[in-house]
Amino acid sequence: MSEKQGVFISLEGPEGAGKTTQLKLLSKWLEEQNIDHVITRDPGGTGLGKPIRRLLLQSDSPVHPVTELLLYEADRAQNVSEIILPNLSEGKLVFCDRYIDSTIAYQGYGRDIDRKLIDLLNGIASQGLRPDMTILFDIESSAGLARLHPSGHDRLEREALEFHQRVRQGYLALTQEEPSRWRVLDAAGPMHVVQEELRRFVTEALSGKPVKAQA
Repeated sequence: MSEKQGVFISLEGPEGAGKTTQLKLLSKWLEEQNIDHVITRDPGGTGLGKPIRRLLLQSDSPVHPVTELLLYEADRAQNVSEIILPNLSEGKLVFCDRYIDSTIAYQGYGRDIDRKLIDLLNGIASQGLRPDMTILFDIESSAGLARLHPSGHDRLEREALEFHQRVRQGYLALTQEEPSRWRVLDAAGPMHVVQEELRRFVTEALSGKPVKAQA
């Protein structure tokens, strides 16, 4: 793994938490602060990852849980090597919309796949790279699902409520395992309040860690 110089922040949360929208708003604010940053997503952050994302989320055919797990890890391996590590080595602030913790929450708690297997594959795919900070957009499962557009549900969003509740509980359990890495915000609050909290967390992550300014 190449030497990491920038700051790496991952964003996590159950369906309908609004993290993707909040990340777009945050990006505009960071541009105003002249902070060079990169946003990628897991899955689908690379050219190779886009068709993997379609297979995972838009497939009408049944997907075996282990197949699902391996596709996520393949996407992650490409994303880390192509996008995340090179930009961190240049001293940039890098955001990833979902990362290794999504796999533990969704495939571990949601699908009941063995945690040791997931941890092993996460370590291989990520080359051991862990975020400096992980921000959880927490929301009750039923409230998050109610936010989704009825015509836009992907394969995971169509899962039963019980599945989504297990995923949320998985996230909350993970915050207890590594409290120093996690920050939790109430994603059910007003959009501007959530954005203010997100900016506060990012400012905290950047404190004392110089990152590259925009050219």
